[in-house]
Parts: sequence; C-alpha cells; structure tokens
Amino acid sequence: MPPEGKSTYYKDVGIDMKEVKKIQEQIGKNIEKTHNFINFGKVISGFGHYAGLIEIEGKIISLHTDGVGTKVLISQLMEKYDTIGIDCIAMNVNDLICVGSKPVGYLSYIALQKTNDILLKEITKGLVKGAKISDIAIVGGETAILPEIITGNRKEYSFDLAGMIFGIIKNKKKIILGNKIKSDDIIIGINSSGLHSNGYSLARKILLEKYSINDKPEYLNTNLGTELLKPTTIYSKTILKLIDEFDITAIHGLSHITGGAFTKLKRLNSNVDYILDTLPQIKGIFKQIMVDGNIDIAEMYKTFNMGIGFCVIVAKNKVEEIIKVIQKDRMTCQIIGKIKSNGNGDTIVKSNNNFLKI
Repeated sequence: MPPEGKSTYYKDVGIDMKEVKKIQEQIGKNIEKTHNFINFGKVISGFGHYAGLIEIEGKIISLHTDGVGTKVLISQLMEKYDTIGIDCIAMNVNDLICVGSKPVGYLSYIALQKTNDILLKEITKGLVKGAKISDIAIVGGETAILPEIITGNRKEYSFDLAGMIFGIIKNKKKIILGNKIKSDDIIIGINSSGLHSNGYSLARKILLEKYSINDKPEYLNTNLGTELLKPTTIYSKTILKLIDEFDITAIHGLSHITGGAFTKLKRLNSNVDYILDTLPQIKGIFKQIMVDGNIDIAEMYKTFNMGIGFCVIVAKNKVEEIIKVIQKDRMTCQIIGKIKSNGNGDTIVKSNNNFLKI
C-alpha cells in the first residue's frame, strides 16, 4: 500500500497510457501503408477504431484481435480456468460490435509453458460457453508451447490467452463509426459485471499486496479472488438487437469500455466532447481499489470501467425507446452523460460537483 497521501497511478506498474497511445499512433501510420497492398477488396476503416473493415464485393468484413492480459494470473491463483475463455471471447466480441458488425467466427491462441491437457480442456470450456452466448463459431486456433517465454510459479499451469475474431455487416448503411455523433446526443451506459479484463496490473498491485484471494475486503460482497475472476459481460445480443431495430439516425456511436476506460470514447469522434455528468456511484471493487490505492478520481476513470462496460450514444428523441430494448434484454442501464459539440474528443467526468478532464 502506498504511503499516506501518495496516489497510485497506472504508470507505477509500468503502464503509461500516454506513451502507449503515442506508440500506437506511430504503428498506425506505418501499417496504414499496407491498405494499398491488397488487390481484392478495399479497406474502409483501419487502425484506430474498435475493428478494421474491408469491403469485398459489397459485403463488409470486420476483423479484430484481443486478449485477457494479466487476468490469467488471477485464474492461476484461484486454480480455476473454466471462465477465462469467456473473457477472451467477450473482449473480442464486444469490440467488434462497436462498428455495427455481427460477430461470426473466432480463432484462439493459447501459449503454454508446458503441455497440460487438463488446463487446455478447462480453458476451452470457457471459450465454448462464450461462443454460445455470442452466437459465434470457433473455427480453429493455435496452441504453442513456449517454456522460455511463458513463465510463472506454477509451471504446468502458466499460460497466455488471446483471440482473433471476424464478423460481417450486410448493409453498408448500418456501419457505425461515430461520425454521426452530434451535440445533445445522449450517452447511455450499460452496467459491467466488475473489472471485466482491464486494469488488472494496477488492481493486483494494490489489492494483492494487502489481501489474500480468500479475504473479503470492506467494499466487496464476496472474497477477492471470486470478485476478480468474474467473467466479462458479453453485450453482443443486446447491441445487435438495437442495430436491427434502429438505424444510424438513432444510434450514433458504440463504445466498449476497456483499456483506457472512458478515454476510449475519443476514438468514435474527436470533434465533440463527452460529458459524463450522471455516472453511477463508485462502489464495490472500484471503491476498494480507489481507497486502498489512494487513487484519484481522474486516474480511476482513465483505467477502470467504474461499473459501466458499454456505452451507446443515441439521438435525444430515441433515448426512452432504446433504454426499453436494453432493459427488456435484462441488462441494467442508465443515462450517464451527453455530447457537447465543437470539442476535441475530451471526456469530462463530474465528481463532487467538479468537472475533471480525464
């Protein structure tokens, strides 16, 4: 735990998001050159959004890849491996739907320190469950044994997990990239199940230095290990239902709140600002991390989802209709903010009657 009065930041665990974004921008400029390499199809949207889009003979193919990060270490501590696959499916599916795409097929990549059939079977259970929830097919993958790269105390149970997903947008008019976002649009937030699969390097540093995985800290309703291993919510069925029932005059932007948390909104449209003035109360695991780590509010909203796992940006006159559809799907949601025109893509969070740019 940090000394009294000293705040903890994500960069304290070696992750400086400003530097990461700079590197990503450089990579983006480099790989953009490859968009002209293909002689069949056309790149519509590439690096910088939630998924890449390629048009082939009138059909829009979407592509994305993601992993679960250091949440795998919690899986090892708990000696429970049958849900981490749900997280990996969720991280990919939830990003892909942000461009209006229907997820179709998935490929897994599992790297192990040592061959372990039991571990692979347990991880696969989660992948299959996530695929069922998402209505997708797992069509292949790769298993690699990398003893010099994958390290850990429990050698036979040390692993990394990532995935790749593709989807389709049948109607070009259904592509949602955020360019339609305008002033006075409303931001609806759909609740998360907990930390999901982001910010674990910071969460582990703060919590596991103070508690064991079997402890039940003050702000939690369960033991720490169980809380940290809760699977990421999969939003695809609800969001695809919204896309089917409404058009782009109603739904202007979709954002999965993952790494970088609410700063992710900027990737939708950098010509407006996102005013989050009615966010839910900070509680549970987020309160625990904030208190134990002495983390300031801005850093929390730049790192964690804070109870909101997905944002839907909609036209003001369609808010009630869209909320009804989400709630009918047994998802908890609420209005969390609005759009301000003539902005720079900034996210402004209201906390204790103060507005903070994150």
